[in-house]
Amino acid sequence: MKRSIYRVVVLTSLVAATAACTSAGQDKDAKPSTAPPSVSAPSKPADETENAKRDASAAYKSYWKEMEKLYGDPAGESSLKNFAASSALDNAEADAKRAHSQGYVYAGSVVIVNSAAVGTELAGQTPKVTLTSCIDISQWSVLDAKTKSPAVLPSGRLTKYVIASTVERWPEGWRVVRDEPQGQPC
Repeated sequence: MKRSIYRVVVLTSLVAATAACTSAGQDKDAKPSTAPPSVSAPSKPADETENAKRDASAAYKSYWKEMEKLYGDPAGESSLKNFAASSALDNAEADAKRAHSQGYVYAGSVVIVNSAAVGTELAGQTPKVTLTSCIDISQWSVLDAKTKSPAVLPSGRLTKYVIASTVERWPEGWRVVRDEPQGQPC
């Protein structure tokens, strides 16, 4: 891939240099008898990568909106399976079920700050994008499900932390398959 882009850049440079050299001794108003050869760089790989990053990021944002619903509903109703699979889905469902069985629900919102695609692997059988984000859960409150009063939480807990995520393109669409807090504040 890098080699073919390099070749296109070199070829484009040579065509431009040749055109400049051949027109140096000609009258400025004279029209060339034949059109200069045009070389266009293949844009699909760059577009494909940018589209993958955009689509994976959109799926990741939707994943967190569904996480809010999952944790907020004592019955555990959400459409999280439309945006998550594998360990991300299993862990989220198990954690939400545990919170609900202990009498807690979550209210408010999660804010995704500074999310960036830090890697793409699109050539394999299952294309994937790796994201790193800062997750802000300071406005996502843990409440007693019956009284809606805030739960007592450790004072030193991280409410803004780095999270690494893997999002894969499945036949049904992009799915978060790993979502791992890194234990680092942001």
